[in-house]
Amino acid sequence: MQLTTHTDYALRLLIFIAVRKDSTPARVQDAAARYGISANHVAKVAQTLVQLGYLHSFRGRGGGLALAMPAESINIGALVRRTENLRLLECFGPDSKCPIDPACVLKRALAEAQQAFLQVLDGYDLSDLVVNGDVLYELLGRP
Repeated sequence: MQLTTHTDYALRLLIFIAVRKDSTPARVQDAAARYGISANHVAKVAQTLVQLGYLHSFRGRGGGLALAMPAESINIGALVRRTENLRLLECFGPDSKCPIDPACVLKRALAEAQQAFLQVLDGYDLSDLVVNGDVLYELLGRP
């Protein structure tokens, strides 16, 4: 499985915000600079995370982003399900035109593999990803 850049950046942004020791909201530009990625892309990801309820956005001077819930409440499997298109093949959708769809073992195998992948991610929440927060904090240049 390969996650999209959008999901990758979503996970990175959540980690960035979770390891901050400062109580002020995190800025998109700071996260983008620390990871060496486009601020425009991070801004789009932040917008998605706000819409999904993972982040709060604060406008104006001193504005930025903050977690909308405790890190323990942000399940990684659920986040991936909400940010990814999990249709591995055309036949995973309701309008499959494949003539062997009803008897296809490949489709069943891929669906099983995908479920196993997501089931592993379901065992992690954001707090698990930042258990080494002090090290991450240092590596990110003390965000």
